[in-house]
Amino acid sequence: MLAKTARLTESGDFARATKSGLRYTTANFVGYLYINVASNEPARAGLIISKSVGGSVSRNRLARKIRHRLREHYSLLPTGSLLVIRGLNKSATANYTVEINEIVSQLVKRANDRADKK
Repeated sequence: MLAKTARLTESGDFARATKSGLRYTTANFVGYLYINVASNEPARAGLIISKSVGGSVSRNRLARKIRHRLREHYSLLPTGSLLVIRGLNKSATANYTVEINEIVSQLVKRANDRADKK
């Protein structure tokens, strides 16, 4: 479970990450990473799991599994960043471990590449 300070809770933060952030897509998930360079706040992460994924039990189970996986990668996120993982239609039956690892590593790599160019 992520600490309370590490969770995204405001809709404006979700919108900022999904509209202005870097995006990486796999077969079952979409990851967004927005980096606010001026912010000294810790990185925060949130999930968007739609009803098309399944019933409430399967959505909550998937969310718990993703949060657990994100906890392992939380230290890789840049300070002030907002990470959002969106579960797509068939993500409840997906191999979420591999895909979440891939999403976070690719987004952090892209963010570092972009920072090196500036």
